[in-house]
Amino acid sequence: MDLARYILRRALLSAFVVMGVTFLVFVVAQVVPSDPAALYAGPRPNAEQIEKARVTLNLDAPLPERFARFAVSMATGDFGVSYKSRRLISQDLRVYLPATLELAVSSTLLALLIGIPAGVATAARQGSWGDRLGSLGSILAVAMPTFFFAMLLQMIFASWLGILPLSGRLSREISISDPLPFITGFNLIDAMLAGRPQVFVDALWHLILPALTLAAYPAGIAMRLTRSAMIDILSRRHITAARALGLPERRILYGHALRNAVGPALTMIGLSFAFALTGSVLVEIIFAWPGLGRYVSDSILSKDFPVIAAATLVVTVCYVLMNLVIDLTQAVVDPRVALK
Repeated sequence: MDLARYILRRALLSAFVVMGVTFLVFVVAQVVPSDPAALYAGPRPNAEQIEKARVTLNLDAPLPERFARFAVSMATGDFGVSYKSRRLISQDLRVYLPATLELAVSSTLLALLIGIPAGVATAARQGSWGDRLGSLGSILAVAMPTFFFAMLLQMIFASWLGILPLSGRLSREISISDPLPFITGFNLIDAMLAGRPQVFVDALWHLILPALTLAAYPAGIAMRLTRSAMIDILSRRHITAARALGLPERRILYGHALRNAVGPALTMIGLSFAFALTGSVLVEIIFAWPGLGRYVSDSILSKDFPVIAAATLVVTVCYVLMNLVIDLTQAVVDPRVALK
């Protein structure tokens, strides 16, 4: 019963967050010093063309009515047309969003797989050389600028060793001569659905460097949080009793201690997903990754408000859903979360 109430409470809070962001996006659009009608009318429009565009875009309606139409359109997925390209924004998002989500999910999983085990290992060897090296590595991962780490990885693995591709999502030979059919937009999933294992391997190889770049910062934070929590848990009486009973150290670490210490790291993983979604612009530019970041950055420069609004709300929904999943996972792993 407590878990059900917790789920309902978190779901309602998530809905309020989405509604609040929708309202803020609309308000910001009203104070931005630009004329959407002039941008929609095209280059060098006259007064008549601007007025016609204003009617087409419903900019002459009262403010409450405009907000109601805006909220309904966003809720139904009708994001309208880009002022600059005149293309349907939903069609553009269908292409660009899966690329960014594939990168964000991969980097989040990578941060989880690196940060938590590293935190457990260093906590179990507190004060050793392994602990010191692990702490140094986590500090470097957090402190190193993203663009520098990206170029460092490109230089080592693409230029010097030549074992990983420099940029893009797929090799040029595949993209031109035998393109992958668009099913979900996630290359790894589409390659499996199409029964093309060689394309799956190629897409995975292209994903490693940008995903590792985005995973470095959250992995370092997750490691530090896990290590700190594990040190506290390992000093408690039930862990001492488990060791006195002769239980294997691996079972003590991962079966007893980690379950109580993983909460802060899971929270950080949710934040790292948001970091990957919103901070992928630079990474996508460096690795020529055709994702949402480059699409939105171009729209910001051209003040294409419908694209900015649609991308903001889509990213908000993705983050809220991920955060909700993390909260529910924490409640399942540690029932005390639901009781609070």
